[in-house]
Amino acid sequence: MTWSEMALVALAAVAIGLVFAWQGASRLDRLHRKVAASRIALDAQLLRRASAAVELATSGALDPASAVLVADAAYTASDAGAVTSPAAALKMDGLGADRERAESGLTATLRETLGAPETVRDLRAGPSAEVMTGLAAAWYRVTLARRFHNEAVAQTRRVRRLWYVRLFYLAGRAPMPRTVEFDDALPHGLEPNGG
Repeated sequence: MTWSEMALVALAAVAIGLVFAWQGASRLDRLHRKVAASRIALDAQLLRRASAAVELATSGALDPASAVLVADAAYTASDAGAVTSPAAALKMDGLGADRERAESGLTATLRETLGAPETVRDLRAGPSAEVMTGLAAAWYRVTLARRFHNEAVAQTRRVRRLWYVRLFYLAGRAPMPRTVEFDDALPHGLEPNGG
């Protein structure tokens, strides 16, 4: 094999390597954008759930003490979720410990306030039926949005662990995305179809 043939083979190998690296980097970029978009969608659904909780608290369907607790938990979750800049919404670090704690607190407060499935059924049958339906739908969408976000994070992490992604530093300086973990379990009777 002559020098020119070896150079041609080496050039072909480098070209093939560059194509694979470009494809891997493009895939990783798409996955990072998917994580960012799913995080923004989750944030929007969490704000809708907090808004629905405030609407329940102000509807008159709850006793005054429960209404104050629900409203306080909802405002705490909303304040913890206040985005200060567009770049903050695109971070890969999940929601942050404070926000996850606040969202879990809202879930626990709502679950304690709504209590037994009979209470939920009574609220759904009364004048606050529309408010309860809105809360159930918002809560269910939060559950779905968190699952979609965590699946996008898991896909991205799997790709980032591949040997050629690490070898060629295809992720660049992008931080490793984190899953969002908080209590979002629906209370019995509040399922969107009525339990």
